[in-house]
Amino acid sequence: MKPLKRRNPAFGLALCLGAALFIFGGDPGRGLPKPGPGDRQFPGGKLPAEYAPGEVLVKFKESAGAAVRASILESRGSRVVSRIGPLDVTVAGIKSGASVEETAALLRQDPTVEYAEPNYVYRIALTPNDKYFEYQYALSNRGQAIGWAPDSLLGTPGADIKATAAWEETQGKDGVIIGIIDTGVDLTHPDLRNKIIGSGRDFYDNDFDASDDHGHGTMVAGVAAAESDNDEGIAGVAWNCKILPVKVLSRFGAGYEDIIAQGIIWAVDNGASVLNLSWGGPEAGETLRLAVKYAYDKNVFVTAAAGNENTAVFYPAAFDDTTCAVAATDCNDQRTTWSNFGPEIDVAAPGEKIVTTFPVSLTDPKLPPYVMNAWGTSIASAHVAGLAALIKSVKPWLKPAEIRAIIRYSADDVNAGLYKGKDDFIGYGRINMERALVPLKVKK
Repeated sequence: MKPLKRRNPAFGLALCLGAALFIFGGDPGRGLPKPGPGDRQFPGGKLPAEYAPGEVLVKFKESAGAAVRASILESRGSRVVSRIGPLDVTVAGIKSGASVEETAALLRQDPTVEYAEPNYVYRIALTPNDKYFEYQYALSNRGQAIGWAPDSLLGTPGADIKATAAWEETQGKDGVIIGIIDTGVDLTHPDLRNKIIGSGRDFYDNDFDASDDHGHGTMVAGVAAAESDNDEGIAGVAWNCKILPVKVLSRFGAGYEDIIAQGIIWAVDNGASVLNLSWGGPEAGETLRLAVKYAYDKNVFVTAAAGNENTAVFYPAAFDDTTCAVAATDCNDQRTTWSNFGPEIDVAAPGEKIVTTFPVSLTDPKLPPYVMNAWGTSIASAHVAGLAALIKSVKPWLKPAEIRAIIRYSADDVNAGLYKGKDDFIGYGRINMERALVPLKVKK
């Protein structure tokens, strides 16, 4: 996705355009997998093609036994690299010089194979006393200047998600966990360290330290749930909810489908109530679809960024039945010109010129660890993740479809003058936290 533009030297620079990811396979929850020989690493960190070279993802039908599966793979010159146990998906390496597309096509012809596909790449697509809250127009827009530069834009009063009124109803509960499936999260950040559960899980480096070496995951986490009313930095949407960092994307901001699927499963199995997926791609990977459905079937709400290319909605946001697809608006309640569009869009949220957290290790020591001009549907999605966590805090029994309905039907139809009702650009409208949460005062 496009890079975040730095327009104020007082804040760090972050990119939303990633490159290759070196990962290892294995079954989440069954111990850490052993690193392979390194044949999935790309020289110089260059971005590979749209999928991993030399690999396919294969799901056999349940009736196929282990011996049959091994025989089929061997007959196609393939071998098992790893397995995604909960999805019963095999990561298969193909013989040198073989075509990924042809190998997948040959495997699909076998009656015992449910599907075979390339291992696709997905890429990354923000009234308390916090010091920078006055710049957070997304939460409270008073028509203030957006940014610190002399030529800063002025916002439109009321063009915000009504956070301050919503916080009168709830600031969230610490038992509600938001899984940030991303580049990791800065575990030491002063606005995040008290919100993070443990040190998370890093599928990229194959350990349990999900520190962020890119910046994207930290920015997303800050929007969703930075510590609030702590006289520090910014306010997160979900004040009291916790963050579970899961690193599935490299320092270049991209990752393979199999490792992303494992990260989603691990987050679900380790207590996440809400997942934020602020990345995507144009390919509808079946393994990714199964992983998102795994979360949905376990009553975990999944919000996903629509994408920043002014084109069709990216996956996983385009998995219409299991995700909440989020577009982006600006400080004047206008859809941003780069936000992806399509019938899958559920709602929109602010995603331009957002102030949020940034890794301390990637920030000039003389500057505060925040970015002022973060933008993208990644950021918009994080606002929705925070709202979902607040709804879950008040009514923990609600299922994902019910939470999505609340978020949809409480949204403000801010482009009704052009497209009355649900449309392909901002869905049901820009989210309204107050309207989403006030009805929840009625006890079950």
